[in-house]
Amino acid sequence: MAALFLAPLYILINAYVVRWMIRWMGACHRLFQTMAFRASFIGVYIILATALLTGFLIKKPANLHRILKHTGNYFLGTFIYILLVIAVVDFGRLILKYIFHAPFIGHRSTFVITGLICTILIISLSVYGILHVTHVKTTPYEINVEKTVDGMDSLKIVLLADTHFGYSMGTAQAKRIVKKINAENPDVVCIAGDIFDNEYDAISKPDKLKEILKGIKSKYGVYACWGNHDLNEPILAGFTFNGTEDNYNDPRMEEFLTDAGIHLLDDESVLIDNKFYIVGRRDASRCEKVEGSRATPAQLTESLDQRKPIIFIDHQPKELDETAAAGVDLDLCGHTHDGQIFPGNLIIHLFWENSCGYLRKGNMHNIVTSGAGIWGPNMRVGTNSEICPITVHFNN
Repeated sequence: MAALFLAPLYILINAYVVRWMIRWMGACHRLFQTMAFRASFIGVYIILATALLTGFLIKKPANLHRILKHTGNYFLGTFIYILLVIAVVDFGRLILKYIFHAPFIGHRSTFVITGLICTILIISLSVYGILHVTHVKTTPYEINVEKTVDGMDSLKIVLLADTHFGYSMGTAQAKRIVKKINAENPDVVCIAGDIFDNEYDAISKPDKLKEILKGIKSKYGVYACWGNHDLNEPILAGFTFNGTEDNYNDPRMEEFLTDAGIHLLDDESVLIDNKFYIVGRRDASRCEKVEGSRATPAQLTESLDQRKPIIFIDHQPKELDETAAAGVDLDLCGHTHDGQIFPGNLIIHLFWENSCGYLRKGNMHNIVTSGAGIWGPNMRVGTNSEICPITVHFNN
């Protein structure tokens, strides 16, 4: 319903953007002032601006559907910077014109040069953001857990989250991720949710992707919990459309994890080599649509031997106080993407106690990764795709 109310606003914003683009191009050359060019430009822009909607509505042929999805994701990121740059410059123009009465504001040369700078800036940010997604960074952490583990002084964990395998993220990104993980020679790999991107059929080569993920090498295996996007849910420009539990559940997702050698923990715990626990918690948002409820941190740890280290995998960094009080030593999360693109990275911390990075709560260490994939706009600006190797030292 909210999408219907925001549609007129989206149209008005695009009209504002197109108006300034046409005015600037017209100031650059007479060719751009012709009706033929302007009609062609507006037609192409409408195709790009509506690609999110047409990709949502047009399912067949499959190749066209996938092209529209890709186009919509690329356009969304670029559109954010087109709007941001034009709005900032236009606001500056109004200040200079009506407050400082700057005479050069009305000059054609000023308009042309300013527009050229804006165009270069928008293209540079967009290209950089698209390419930067593919650079998977390694962000290491070292922590101390005041517990004794027989025969083990330290544990090497690699935290991975938010791969969002689907239209934007596929086998190429998976290869980069697996290569980075294996280079760390981990004891165990923990995946903190959002493995999929709301639609299993969005993965173009699922069998090949499984084989790549099976190549993850670790001493004790790979463990994962679900995230809020690990279900089959229609989504348009960030807005979800209600379905039924049967529609949300796609058994192929769980089968995929099994085939890829990934152990799913759904409000479950496992004792590894009689040394430490890994607990995978249901996602707060997903369980409202599928499972219906989830256990509290205290319920998940009450039957565990708290003399042993307890490692939580919980997609969203929520209920940190409750998790710490339940005796958890290390809480591993994702979900936030660290805002993914500027200026989201500057405001994301307003919504989360720990939006990205490290936080200590009592005896518990909380680490939130920015994720190894992307959601929505197919770019990263001001944030990194990453894996997080975590060396846990024990008090031996």
